[in-house]
Amino acid sequence: MAKLDLFKFVPFRLNRLGAEVSAALSSEYRERYGLDIPEWRVIATLGFRKEACSAQYIAQCTRTHKSTISRAVTALLERHLLERVENEDDRREFRLRLTRKGTMLYEDLIPSLLRREQEILGCLSAQERKDFARLLGKIEDSLGLVQTSRPMSEIEAY
Repeated sequence: MAKLDLFKFVPFRLNRLGAEVSAALSSEYRERYGLDIPEWRVIATLGFRKEACSAQYIAQCTRTHKSTISRAVTALLERHLLERVENEDDRREFRLRLTRKGTMLYEDLIPSLLRREQEILGCLSAQERKDFARLLGKIEDSLGLVQTSRPMSEIEAY
């Protein structure tokens, strides 16, 4: 019978690596702004987009359960970091966008998060970083993951 060595099993390694990197970055926004990981995911998704988007889109982009995103959205709305805007195509649906306060928080955090990312990737050469980014993109593409800030069509956004 074949045995599975978890430390050579790519899904395990990616999950473990993702959890460790996420924890390392979360200290930046938890300590400075009292944000948890789901709240940061909402802010980060909205922060690099030009237009408002739905909570469903955020859940799909971040691969976070919709109830977790919903709780994060509620907390961020209460802190006035997000606001709801009416969807012009469907008046029953609201989209989300950062408030001025949310945008300022996002812009304040970006330099420290990018610096932390560079520290984490510091063990790789410039070429290895490019290769790593390209290979991650290929895997994300093969799994149908969102890889762009461009708006998704209604079908893709479900």
